[in-house]
Amino acid sequence: MIVQRVHLPVVRRTAPRGEVPSDPLLDNFARRIRYLRVSVTDRCNYRCTYCMPEELADSLVFHARDAVLTFEELERLVAVFARLGVRKIRLTGGEPTVRRGIVELVRRIAAVPGIEQVVMTTNGHLLPDLAAPLAAAGLGGVNVSLDTLDAARFARLTGRGDLARVLAGIDAAGAAGLRVKTNAVALRHENAAELRALCEHAWSRGATPRFIEHMPMSSGQLYAAEAELSSAQIRAALEAELGPLVPDDGDAAGRDAGPARYWRVAAAADRRVGIISAMTDHFCGDCNRLRLTATGDLHACLGHDDAVGLRDVLRRGGSDDDLIRAIAASVTGKRAGHAFERATGGGGPRKHMIGIGG
Repeated sequence: MIVQRVHLPVVRRTAPRGEVPSDPLLDNFARRIRYLRVSVTDRCNYRCTYCMPEELADSLVFHARDAVLTFEELERLVAVFARLGVRKIRLTGGEPTVRRGIVELVRRIAAVPGIEQVVMTTNGHLLPDLAAPLAAAGLGGVNVSLDTLDAARFARLTGRGDLARVLAGIDAAGAAGLRVKTNAVALRHENAAELRALCEHAWSRGATPRFIEHMPMSSGQLYAAEAELSSAQIRAALEAELGPLVPDDGDAAGRDAGPARYWRVAAAADRRVGIISAMTDHFCGDCNRLRLTATGDLHACLGHDDAVGLRDVLRRGGSDDDLIRAIAASVTGKRAGHAFERATGGGGPRKHMIGIGG
């Protein structure tokens, strides 16, 4: 087991009790939050093995509709975050496209003053019909889950997935003018031999392929250490077939970039690939993100069970200042980093990937 420790300088930030902090989105380690991931539903039309397999789905309790934040509540929260300095919103789930009225929600969030980017992470199943309306509503890009190009393997990994529909969705997203990235969870015994093929498929469509290290969510119930491919192993496998990869900080230079580190093929500057290395090469020092669940719980870190509830503040008639104090409490409690442990059946946060949106 390898546990990385993140050491950041501590900058203590406190406000007198009851006062609104002067800079609510600056944490105690001088990291500024500019990016909010918003889960709009805990439901999904797939049952991916590393997220919510059928056997675990039976034990999950999905929230009643009235427990989920309404469009008006989501719009208000996004407006408060935008006022504080958030500029990028990523809509997640569950599967965000199964939320009724998702196109209207995108339109409302994209219209919030101060929001510069609205993007989405999706399994792509409904994109053939939704890509064009979402783009027209103000969506700027999609990250589409694509773990394999083998139809039978895809169906098994996703539980209910239809590879042909997802591939059509990727093409529809590109045709609609959306920026497209593909996300593959790198699994040694599943898609290790497909890394180049997944890259080539994305590049041929003007998309950017990305690979994600397997993480021990759901208290480690879905994690298998022997399945993990590390970021170094992913790079080595790609270099063996494509030649040297060199760092490409084109996305990292952006103020609202996410956790992926990007590389490009030295012999082909337009061929870029991203790797999200939550297990072996932490990116906590540059973290600029918070996560809001569909029921209004604000999480400062994917790797910790650290939620601060915003829904109750909203529904008891709280003011924007009340919301800001709650948000500041989450940001102040944001830790230097996580310490995912490679232990099947333990070592990870209790929360499920299906409920937090990655």
